[in-house]
Amino acid sequence: MSKLLEGKVALVTGGSRGIGRGICEVFAREGCDIALNYHTNDAAAEEAATAIRALGRRVVTYRASVADRPAMKRVVQEVLADFERIDILVNNAAVNRPDMFLTMSDKAWDEVMGVNLNGLFNVTKPVFKHMARRRYGRILNISSIAGIRSVPTSVHYATSKAAVIGFTKMLAREGAAFGVLVNAIAAGIFDTDLGHTLPDRFRETYEMWCSVGRLGTPQEVGELAAFLVSDRNAYMNGEVIILDGGTVT
Repeated sequence: MSKLLEGKVALVTGGSRGIGRGICEVFAREGCDIALNYHTNDAAAEEAATAIRALGRRVVTYRASVADRPAMKRVVQEVLADFERIDILVNNAAVNRPDMFLTMSDKAWDEVMGVNLNGLFNVTKPVFKHMARRRYGRILNISSIAGIRSVPTSVHYATSKAAVIGFTKMLAREGAAFGVLVNAIAAGIFDTDLGHTLPDRFRETYEMWCSVGRLGTPQEVGELAAFLVSDRNAYMNGEVIILDGGTVT
């Protein structure tokens, strides 16, 4: 039986750590070559690249912030020069800050929106044009249960992740005419650096809410992501799948 993503090329933002790295590794295991975007941590990017190469797949790393629109246009051009095409885009890069809205600074709001929301546009626009011309593509956006439910996290983060859901649904309608399917995963709390920015008491409470009684692993997001962006998924479009271990909220 062929691998799920045999011969595909994926651009994954925020791919050096956490959920992004988990997605990259599962994709590589399933036969996909990886264009790995990251922002600052060169060592983490090289560790992720080494793990991907160990799975027998090609990987190239691209250092740039998704919040930097000109830089991301250049990255997409470089990926196309290196790999000739982009079959899959995973918009994973995100930041959160443990802020209360009452004391939140303008800078904190702009930073979170710059990465989580503007970054979504900055990366997707040039990739979507490429996919539309080819009449083929799969786009997967990583949202959060914070964009759906009232959970104790920051207002700017929850707002940005709710916007990801609207972006997903509307782009899916437009993309379908060009053979581009767009879906999202609304992730719960995972065992990642970002997950550990939450207060300990919230993570402990979450584990009690969660029917499987633990935080998720990045690889578990990767397993679902691999199906969603594969050719075996030819009919699901504009959907937001909650992956949170079965919380009771």
